[in-house]
Amino acid sequence: MVRIGNWTLTSIETGDFKLDGGAMFGVVPKTLWSRAYPADEDNRIDMAMRALLVQGEVGGEERVILIDVGAGDKLGDKIRSIYQIDYSRSDLLGSLASAGVTPAQVTDVILTHLHFDHCGGSTIVKDQSVVPTFPNAVYHIQQSQWEWAQALNERDRASYLPENYMPLKQSGQLNLIDGEVELLSDIYLVVVDGHTPGQHLPLIRTVNRTVLYCADLFPTPGHIPLPYIMGYDLEPLKTLDDKKRLLPRAVEEEWVLLYEHDPGMECSFVEDTGKDYRATGQTILEDCL
Repeated sequence: MVRIGNWTLTSIETGDFKLDGGAMFGVVPKTLWSRAYPADEDNRIDMAMRALLVQGEVGGEERVILIDVGAGDKLGDKIRSIYQIDYSRSDLLGSLASAGVTPAQVTDVILTHLHFDHCGGSTIVKDQSVVPTFPNAVYHIQQSQWEWAQALNERDRASYLPENYMPLKQSGQLNLIDGEVELLSDIYLVVVDGHTPGQHLPLIRTVNRTVLYCADLFPTPGHIPLPYIMGYDLEPLKTLDDKKRLLPRAVEEEWVLLYEHDPGMECSFVEDTGKDYRATGQTILEDCL
């Protein structure tokens, strides 16, 4: 738990899983990415699902904000096996409880996008129905990402599970956002479209420090160099443009980048090597701030 401006930030571990290493690093050869991310016999690498809890007062009202929510507990045995989803170390509600937060206390959930490993914890099964996990929260998502999730296609439909997000609309808890905005005091949403249309990254910007929650633009510090782009990205050249747009600012303004999927490194700064960019000072959130 650390303080930045008027906000308190807490890293929330929601579980672990594995993804194909080649898909995670796209055109980059395995001989390069496997040095930092060794693969198992099925070419899968260890991944985290790291959410961020943001707490503070806005206009005299206490806000308890959760950024992304992991894969949740509704997945069937087949998909759990494919992705080796593991809750033995942590899970969403257990980590929130350790931070002293109950589901009813959460006022806002910012979903960076609607892939199952980012939004699955949005809903739970209760009395044989799928309902929002956080009954008093407003769930924030980009309009363009919502529309994309309604028109599933063969390329990425496996990543979208309607039971993770349709109950949010049915309960009236969904807030659709159009473009880049200041959602709350000092919390901005930066739109990046390369991975999937309408992914937005929360940027917490205060007078003394700026933190970017990287979601799937920079899922790990290994994705900081410009060519390191996931094979999962629908439009990798848009990802490249977004990296070129944001990384110079991250260097100049000394942003802290918080990584959702790296199993060991929560955050880092970024440096310009003269030839490319790389993560530097990788550590835990408390040490970055």
